Amino acid sequence: MSNTLTQKILLTLGFIFAYRVLAYIPTPGVDLEVIKGFFDGENAKNALGLANMFSGNAIRRMSIISLGIMPYITASIVMELLAATFPALGQMKKERDGMQKYMQIIRYFTIFITVVQAIGVSMGLVSKQAVFIDPFVFTVIATFSMLAGTMLLMWIGEQITQKGIGNGISLIIFAGIVSGIPNAISNTVRAVNASEMNFLVVLAILAIIFITVFAIIYVELGERRVPISYSRKTIMQNQTKRVMNYIPIKVNLSGVIPPIFASAVLMFPLTMLQSSQNGIMQKIADFIAPGGLVFNLTTFVLVVFFAFFYASIAFNAKDIADNLKRQGGFIPGVRPGAHTKDFINEIASRLTMSGSLYLATISTLPFNSMGATFYFGGTAVLIVVQVALDTMRKIEAQRTMNQYDILGNVGL
Repeated sequence: MSNTLTQKILLTLGFIFAYRVLAYIPTPGVDLEVIKGFFDGENAKNALGLANMFSGNAIRRMSIISLGIMPYITASIVMELLAATFPALGQMKKERDGMQKYMQIIRYFTIFITVVQAIGVSMGLVSKQAVFIDPFVFTVIATFSMLAGTMLLMWIGEQITQKGIGNGISLIIFAGIVSGIPNAISNTVRAVNASEMNFLVVLAILAIIFITVFAIIYVELGERRVPISYSRKTIMQNQTKRVMNYIPIKVNLSGVIPPIFASAVLMFPLTMLQSSQNGIMQKIADFIAPGGLVFNLTTFVLVVFFAFFYASIAFNAKDIADNLKRQGGFIPGVRPGAHTKDFINEIASRLTMSGSLYLATISTLPFNSMGATFYFGGTAVLIVVQVALDTMRKIEAQRTMNQYDILGNVGL
């Protein structure tokens, strides 16, 4: 392993460690015993349990990063939708200088969402008598503390993406979910020992998790290979180079983004509704609580939508067709140019349909309905496995790049 790759991995681990340290820094003025008691009940498996899972138990500790990275993801979703709607904003995103302005807008919007959520959470804590200082002072301190925590997480995510290995935002969510596994295991063992949970149910949950993991790995590694032929002139010019004779199109073109986006969209209203003391708001929160039919149906629809939306952004059939034409390549039986673009688009659309249904089905697996003592669902398994696979791919790609650099420096 090269020094560059080692440095990137150590840097990534260092930032993840910093994220976990932040999860143990409580918001000033919060009575942690009240919060702990609040999560010992049914709240461990409702909307707050879902948010707590993504935050790495930061909400249970009422940490300064209780809001997690979700405000940043929500802001990114809104900007992506606006960029797809307004051509001027979409063009700004494509330009180098414009991309910096685009990211700056996302950061400002993240601040706005964080402040709104922080005020809502603070008011909810005050109403539940979970604070021991003046309510107004607490709201101000908590808002600034949570804002600072979310901005630190955003910065850590960007640093991991730029200087480390993998996607920083995805790795933060991954680390938050994985950090809750030891506590989930201990709770399950305690429930089995206390006869609160049947051991056969635990085995059934583990079996479903393992089957789900294998299914995710199988689909994520799957791809459709579209055959390509090259003219004789192109082959003669590239005798010393490897010319790929197919276009690999992944079954799941959108990766882990759809379930993360869907969770972010649902968590914002759920968190605000859960912190409200209004009876009507509480009934709405219970009606769309995680694990219920409405929640699962909404998650299913959102995952399918974001799968198509993100695939349309990440996969550009026109660029592929133009590159093939410039390189003298063509798909047998398909004319170069517009016909090739339409042919590739049709394949990508079919794959996206099957990929979106696969993502939506995994994301709505009802683990909680089987009697789990903690919030856990298919979305968590999906994110953990996909992020792990993506990180492994990027490590392998970095190793391959380093090998080419060594060969280029020393020669053959």
